[in-house]
Amino acid sequence: MSKRLEIASILKQPPLNETITVMGWVRAFRNNRFIALNDGSSFHNLQVVIDPEQLDEQILKQIHFHSCIKATGQLVESKGAGQAFEVIASEVEILGDSSPEEGYVLQPKAQTPEFLRENAHFRMRTNTFSSVFRIRHGIAFAIHKYYNDRGYYYMHTPIITGSDAEGAGEMFHVSVFEPNKAPTLPDGSIDWKQDFFAKATNLTVSGQLQAEMGALAMGKVYTFGPTFRAENSNTSRHLAEFWMIEPEVAFFDIHDDMDLAEDFCKYLIRYILDTYPDDVAFLDKRIEDLEKNMPKEQRRPMGLLETLRFVVDNDFERITYTEAVDILLNSKPYKKGQFEFPIEWGKDLQAEHERFLVEREFQKPVIVRNYPKDIKAFYMRLNDDGKTVAAMDVLFPGIGEVIGGSQREERHGHLVKRMQEMNIPEHELWWYLDLRRFGGAPHAGFGLGFERMVQFITGMSNIRDVIAFPRTPGSAEF
Repeated sequence: MSKRLEIASILKQPPLNETITVMGWVRAFRNNRFIALNDGSSFHNLQVVIDPEQLDEQILKQIHFHSCIKATGQLVESKGAGQAFEVIASEVEILGDSSPEEGYVLQPKAQTPEFLRENAHFRMRTNTFSSVFRIRHGIAFAIHKYYNDRGYYYMHTPIITGSDAEGAGEMFHVSVFEPNKAPTLPDGSIDWKQDFFAKATNLTVSGQLQAEMGALAMGKVYTFGPTFRAENSNTSRHLAEFWMIEPEVAFFDIHDDMDLAEDFCKYLIRYILDTYPDDVAFLDKRIEDLEKNMPKEQRRPMGLLETLRFVVDNDFERITYTEAVDILLNSKPYKKGQFEFPIEWGKDLQAEHERFLVEREFQKPVIVRNYPKDIKAFYMRLNDDGKTVAAMDVLFPGIGEVIGGSQREERHGHLVKRMQEMNIPEHELWWYLDLRRFGGAPHAGFGLGFERMVQFITGMSNIRDVIAFPRTPGSAEF
């Protein structure tokens, strides 16, 4: 294969008047002469100009939407509008045809996200999804850069685990037993001692408990890996397989935790605004076009770019759970019976409540802290009132909760009591209790749902459109 130049490098430092070779996919083909070529390295296309009189007729017939071609020619300043320069092709080779007659499903027109999800093996070829997945990459890189530059250590926590960090039980079980052939004990229960790991195991729902080991030895660590929830939730905000970022820091309290969460979110958004301006601008225009014919009340209060800059430029509002409940109880939607779910101290806030606080009450991200202990996990530090725990959630417009975190319970006696109250067997987490018995320290951390952050930054309305191959109830394609 002859050496090629990537379009991104050509656009950055154009080798004018030199003969170059480019390869990529045809985004458009006009007048049998002008090819818009894209190789994925940039949002922008490169125009390749061919002379149909000089080109083999068979090759000309194979230049279709998303055909893959190789073109060699001189890079010159363009005389036409829309591009600064173009390649005058002297040679064109078809690397891969994409004839619609052969059944290629994509067409050079707008196609619905639902249709593209069904054909996810092709959707990254579209402008929208190539932008989304370039930005997804950028956010992932920025995560590692943020923590590395601040002296954190990256931990790889296990994907197969014997613990349920959330205590929710919504887990995918891991076993070598064949369905309906698992060995049983006299009481009819499964004899897990005969399984591969000699105990019941599952796919992880969080790397937090293991990350605490790292924080209580190395000071500050973070995890970034896949997590799994067997929730039967068919919503635009939930996936069965998703990625989580979980920093864990020794000598942090809940206020340090909130400071880290806010700074981290702003850093990621700022990085994308600075590094991928063309992709963000395209997605901003996409949303504007989609909402043109919508009723005003259904449109976003701000465009995507404006929203991202607003988040970066303003402090997050910080309130307690009790204050949040009071605000909701005194709100017009509550008094008019417009909320679907009840509002009562001691009940968890629902997405509609979170969005009201963010989008209507404060019109910016909100951090809610000090939740009732009975709706939170066993490891969260009990506050002095005995009713609430030092937990916090970061709420964003459009998607609700994007971060959940807490100061962890470092007091051995308090932790044992909470585990007993929640019927969590102490023997299963003996090592977790040991972290409190020997050299324990105050510490805190949080989990950021990676796909929800990607969803917010790209403005996509469905979380299934920000992960290449979404895993949802009834769907494990590709």
